[in-house]
Amino acid sequence: MSEGERKIVDTRGKFTQVVKDGRELNDAEWTGGRILLSNKRLILASNSGKRTIPLSEVESLEGRTDVNQLVAKVSGYVSLQLASNDVVLISAEDSESFERMLYRALLDRTVVLAQHPAVEGGVVTDAEWEKARLKIEENAVALAVADGSFVEIELDDIGSMETNERSVNDEKRRVIEVEHSEEGTSVQTYISGSSRRCTILETLLEKGESQSEIGVDLSERQNEVLMALYSGVSPFEIPDFLGMDVDEVEDVYDRLIELDVVEEIRVRREVALNARGRNIASEAMNDN
Repeated sequence: MSEGERKIVDTRGKFTQVVKDGRELNDAEWTGGRILLSNKRLILASNSGKRTIPLSEVESLEGRTDVNQLVAKVSGYVSLQLASNDVVLISAEDSESFERMLYRALLDRTVVLAQHPAVEGGVVTDAEWEKARLKIEENAVALAVADGSFVEIELDDIGSMETNERSVNDEKRRVIEVEHSEEGTSVQTYISGSSRRCTILETLLEKGESQSEIGVDLSERQNEVLMALYSGVSPFEIPDFLGMDVDEVEDVYDRLIELDVVEEIRVRREVALNARGRNIASEAMNDN
């Protein structure tokens, strides 16, 4: 390996190229072999030869590309879109671990701009944009911010995520807006970087967002409780805040726990919104 290069993964699996120069290859077949990943490149080695893919050539990791039934039969593969308009699929022995390590190789220690919290409890803050270094953890994306703070976005705690164009230090830039929680309060962290870096990071964060899809019908009272919690009202203050009986609030909590919208923190009915609950509360507030 070259100077400064370090091995991250050395495993076996199968791989195939399904798009070449933007054209789908309908006769694509899987090839078994060795998969080596370093912080600089990916090597796919088989009996028929070796292919080296510099990580700088990886534009994104997203979606399935099932060009034929043979490819479609494999459920766990990573799809690499390359700068050459090629698409390569990789199915490692431990596909989840390999995918996580690939994201780490592509994003770990890279520098982005972050605004945190850009929104707190539904209220826009005056937080400034700061440089931050990304750290890809097992189930989270972390940001070591230049001001000394540390922001951790757990993937299963992401309520929503979207991308918009915003003014970043007087320049129009692509910004990823991620809703998550911090000490029980809904916050939004804004992240901006190069187009390639944002595209790869978006794909990773979308995996968390997909776990918190809404699909729940709530009563007016249940929505009121959710919106109050989302706004930062303590679960113990909900009865006075909404003018509800304690028993009625307890019943609402029971139903929300049953629907996996809030999580019970301790038995004396302290609850906190999870990602799904914050997503529902945000939708309800936008509808009002």
